[in-house]
Amino acid sequence: MRKSVLFVCLGNICRSPLAEAAFRAEAERLGLDVEIDSAGTGDWHIGHPPDRRAAAVAARNGVDISHLRARQVGPDDFRRFDHIVALDEKNLADIERLRPADAKAHLSLLLDHVAGREGQAVADPYYGDEAHFDTAWAEVAEGARALAARIAAEAQG
Repeated sequence: MRKSVLFVCLGNICRSPLAEAAFRAEAERLGLDVEIDSAGTGDWHIGHPPDRRAAAVAARNGVDISHLRARQVGPDDFRRFDHIVALDEKNLADIERLRPADAKAHLSLLLDHVAGREGQAVADPYYGDEAHFDTAWAEVAEGARALAARIAAEAQG
């Protein structure tokens, strides 16, 4: 059965598109059939491409995210996706508050899937420089590998 994962940050222009990209690459490497998307809890970047620094770090890591466009998480996402994965505690609290009664999605932080990193946030690089985006990429890639491995293990029974 096909799984689905939605990554959520604040504006959907930095961390969540990076997480989407890293997870997409890892799912492809593992041969997983997974629907993957990202969204933001805020609405001010709807329709915008990822931050140029996010696009640059993704490109340096072999992934093109230039085609992605920001969108806001909505009630249907909780019924559509199996996993909604927040990038920090504030966004996790926001999606918990938005979660409708008939939601099927399991909510978590991305780094909850990494042993020893449970409860930790992916650092927000927005107000930083390229090094901050490199750190964010390393963290989303680590989380993506762990989440993909978990989904692969669940698929095998």
